[in-house]
Amino acid sequence: MRYGQRSSRIVIGRVCDDPRVNDLRVRPAAEVDLPTLVRLRDDAARWMLARGITGQWRPGELDEDHFRQVMARGEVWLAEAGGRVTGAWELWWDDEAAWGPQPPVAGYVHRLMVDRSTAAPGTGRLLLEAAERRVAEAGRRRVRLDCLAGNAPLNAYYRDAGYRVVGHKEGKPQPGGPPKSFTLLEKELMEKELSGPTAPGSQGRSG
Repeated sequence: MRYGQRSSRIVIGRVCDDPRVNDLRVRPAAEVDLPTLVRLRDDAARWMLARGITGQWRPGELDEDHFRQVMARGEVWLAEAGGRVTGAWELWWDDEAAWGPQPPVAGYVHRLMVDRSTAAPGTGRLLLEAAERRVAEAGRRRVRLDCLAGNAPLNAYYRDAGYRVVGHKEGKPQPGGPPKSFTLLEKELMEKELSGPTAPGSQGRSG
């Protein structure tokens, strides 16, 4: 399901000594970006496996059609700096497989990915903040995500970003793999985020 009109390219970087951060921008992904999204996901999976993080992502699990389907019912965003892709994420407007039927109060972040060969340190947190602003822009008050229950460092990463554990989901179906158990995390958006300026090119409407 699509929700709201997608924002145009947005600058999200912070002023610092690293030009890769200062020039960071995000935009909605398009059909031409599908091979890049698959590469980002496969590279992230290889990075995990090389560091002994098993049971989460595996190379080759998701193809272009996966991202095409997400783009049809939700949103996929790309981050770029200096003309190079540095990361991506999916934004869904419902997630019954993990959260069950819910009122339309949240956005659901999936597959937050960073290209470690091009991204500056801290890029992942910036992308998460951009996703939160997009959810607020759409008029929803909460951001939700799920994290593999056995990945303690990643669970801690999201808690440090202001997310709190609100539940667990056993046996969640996975695209391209067996069901897995997940921690459910949620962040309540601050009033200033909800009432902040609308991003360029967006007008609130649901559909």
